[in-house]
Amino acid sequence: MEDMILYNRLQFAFTITFHYLFPQLTMGLSLMIVYFKWKFLRTNNEDYNNAAKFWMKIFALNFAMGVVTGIPMEFQFGTNWAKFSELTGSIIGQTLAMEGMFSFFLESSFLGMFLFGEKLLGQKLHFLSGLMVFLGSWASGFLILATHSWMQHPVGYEILENGKFVLNNFSALFTNPWLLPSYLHNQAGSLITSSFFVAAVGAFYLLSNKHSRFGKIFVKSGVIFGVIASILVAFPTGDWAAKNVVKHQPATFAAMEGIFETEKGGSEIVLIGQPDMENKKLDNKIAVPNILSFLTYQRWDAEIKGLNDFDESIHPTNVPGLYYAYHIMVGLGTIFIGIMTLAAFLLWRNKLYQTKWLLWILMFMIPFPYIANTAGWYTAELGRQPWLVYNLMRMVDGVSPTVSSGNALFTLLGFVGLYLLLGLLFLLLVLKIIRKGPEAKIALK
Repeated sequence: MEDMILYNRLQFAFTITFHYLFPQLTMGLSLMIVYFKWKFLRTNNEDYNNAAKFWMKIFALNFAMGVVTGIPMEFQFGTNWAKFSELTGSIIGQTLAMEGMFSFFLESSFLGMFLFGEKLLGQKLHFLSGLMVFLGSWASGFLILATHSWMQHPVGYEILENGKFVLNNFSALFTNPWLLPSYLHNQAGSLITSSFFVAAVGAFYLLSNKHSRFGKIFVKSGVIFGVIASILVAFPTGDWAAKNVVKHQPATFAAMEGIFETEKGGSEIVLIGQPDMENKKLDNKIAVPNILSFLTYQRWDAEIKGLNDFDESIHPTNVPGLYYAYHIMVGLGTIFIGIMTLAAFLLWRNKLYQTKWLLWILMFMIPFPYIANTAGWYTAELGRQPWLVYNLMRMVDGVSPTVSSGNALFTLLGFVGLYLLLGLLFLLLVLKIIRKGPEAKIALK
């Protein structure tokens, strides 16, 4: 039974981690494409129009990969997690169906119009089609996060005698106090990914002396969006999301921060340390006194309960994994703020395009927003364990009883092999688009 649960968890973790590499770029990139098209309408500079069409090609490829890798996850609710789907399907099915029926079709329909309908639509309607793609992609994120938020903080439900969860307040799904903080934090994170991606491509063009006009546009736009998103992901969205965890999942918060013992007179914030689960303490820690109390409650002496004060039955299953995922996310987020702030300063001083060492940094930062976003999702998921629905349904109660550990392992290996091929194909196609570059038409004056 333990092997079966482990392989089912590994399979879902692998498929959803690989899948989310794509939506995090499309959601942020859709906003930047709208910006490029808007700049073209304002300035009549054809370079901005070509920039919008260039990035929409990458968006379309990314979107297709997101669809291909997203479908198997929905099937896994019925194959690997049938009991969970049976008991909670009348609730989570609402938002998942809305995401598929409304957001996905809105996004995909107008994507086709943007890609192929510029001459037929005219420039203003072409801009509108890009705007609808943006709204569809962000609505998709909202509905998926509504599902996730209900699992983290269930609201508006009742449990029938047969154990099934039914919805008794539809609006509660969208007024869930967990939803808005996590949604805004997630969207800021996706905008960081797209900002670094756009800036990195621009830096590549400048360093290689190819498509230099577009390189400057991409670097400038990526840095401006990036510095705003990097700050927003920390404050207020990250701060708000963390305070939500303190309120609704205090044991999770203690594990995230590495607090084992309740400290009188204020809690320190740990910068570095390694959880020692045998002795229930942090080894080799570097910490700043009282800062965590102030950040959490705006009081230097506020008390934050340590993990040892909670019953072990509600402790997160994997405390070290949760602790490291959270600190990777926070650490990289701090680095993003530093890099983008410095780049914005040099951009303001008209020195960024000539500062090659910083352009190299921007170019090689591409993978790190993906790592940070993945670590953020791991923080949310590991923090909820061992629950599928927090405080109501445990992991062991949601698996499919008829799927053996061998079946789960076999399909996991199949997904690994297939997704490796898909990933390589995606990289080759994206690199081909980048190598070709935007259409190098003369900008209109």
